[in-house]
Amino acid sequence: MLFTTVLGSGMAFLDSTVVNVALPKLGRELGASMSGLQWTVNAYTLTLAGLILLGGSLGDRFGRRKIFVIGVVWFAVTSALCGLAPNVEVLVLSRALQGIGGALLAPGSLAIIQASFARADRPRAVGAWSGLGGVAGAVGPLLGGWLVETAGWRWVFLINLPIAALVVAVAAKHVPETRDEAATGRFDVLGAALAALALAGVTYGLIEVGSPLALAAVIAGVLLGVAFVVLETRRSHGGGVGALVPVRVFASREFTAINAVTLVMYAAMGVVFFLLVVELQVAAGFSPIAAGSAMLPVMLLMLVLSPRSGELAKRIGPRLPLTGGILAVAGALVLLSRVGPGASYLTDVLPAVVLFGLGLSAAVAPLTATVLATADERYAGVASGVNNAVARTGGLLAVAAIPPLVGLTGAAYTSPAAFTAGFRSAMLISAAMMAAAAVLTFVTIRTNALRDPERVPARKTSCDLCAPPLETGEKLGERT
Repeated sequence: MLFTTVLGSGMAFLDSTVVNVALPKLGRELGASMSGLQWTVNAYTLTLAGLILLGGSLGDRFGRRKIFVIGVVWFAVTSALCGLAPNVEVLVLSRALQGIGGALLAPGSLAIIQASFARADRPRAVGAWSGLGGVAGAVGPLLGGWLVETAGWRWVFLINLPIAALVVAVAAKHVPETRDEAATGRFDVLGAALAALALAGVTYGLIEVGSPLALAAVIAGVLLGVAFVVLETRRSHGGGVGALVPVRVFASREFTAINAVTLVMYAAMGVVFFLLVVELQVAAGFSPIAAGSAMLPVMLLMLVLSPRSGELAKRIGPRLPLTGGILAVAGALVLLSRVGPGASYLTDVLPAVVLFGLGLSAAVAPLTATVLATADERYAGVASGVNNAVARTGGLLAVAAIPPLVGLTGAAYTSPAAFTAGFRSAMLISAAMMAAAAVLTFVTIRTNALRDPERVPARKTSCDLCAPPLETGEKLGERT
């Protein structure tokens, strides 16, 4: 079960990172501008983030394994379309279609684990899922670099076909079917459309800043986002059956807080994964495979440490591992800002990457486990979908907004000096975002939601703790 869910979700996450290594060569071959490269990344993230909530709800209703497998097949077919794209416009459209497949399979992978493992085993299982998923993300740039150098950038997409075939074959035999038996009623298609259109409007405005339509697109996106919130609130209060995001899933303060941390944290990470491998090729002169190999220490550290991080968070609570891990990532991004022309891997890149890997190993498993532990079990698919959507939205908006903010526009990726100046500013902005996420974690995450409830001693009531003893002659019940 772990093998199938990790490989399936890893395939989707792989395409969030593997494509970045191919961007310089892809851009030159297809004649794309910097905004074209942004859209190549963001078209996929846009539909993934906008529809992933619907994917979680579909899994809860019709069966998490069934929707997961459908998503894997859809992902494979659209990956073939990406690999055969004759120009950047067709590639961007195919990437948007590919994101729909990711939206179907990504929430199902984690929801399958949440619904199938015993409660006491979930933190370790989620830790293994997070660690192995992180390995897939770290292998992505390495695999992408190797494919770009040996077979061409199109194989960055075509490689998904045999992986998808393996996932479908193993899932049919080894993954049990689970669903929310209480889920009934119609699906919130209007809510899904509003969410996707809101993200599309804001993303377009941020990427195409300076164009006549940019401001109008942002305003329209914000208004559509407000309409989405109003719609979901009304449908939840009307019974919650047709709501894409039932308001009750946010009843836990910790669930809301951990999703806010996810938004900021993954926004910063999105910028790093988008720009680092391009900087290493454009400015530092690394080959595609060398640039992709730069993140290998992250893979190794997450593989070894993430399951242990999940166990530690279960014992002492997620607050300290999360805060410390996110701060370590912030420090790593400050170190990465030194990368530029003539950079050495051993002195300029490796120390930052190792610190980055240690921080992610400490933070990702507790974050994911806390998201699921603070939501009602019947909303396993919705909670997973919400957190995935928040993470992707953070990366989507940051990749759209920060490059133009730091001057990475037009053909900047062809100029080492211009790209390095923008890259350094982007890393420092991302480090500040990580520091803010650490502060938010420390302030808001105070309870240990990962502890087994049967091991937690019964809490005393406020009356037991605060009420003074009865006075002489006073009878129980005479107090208000």
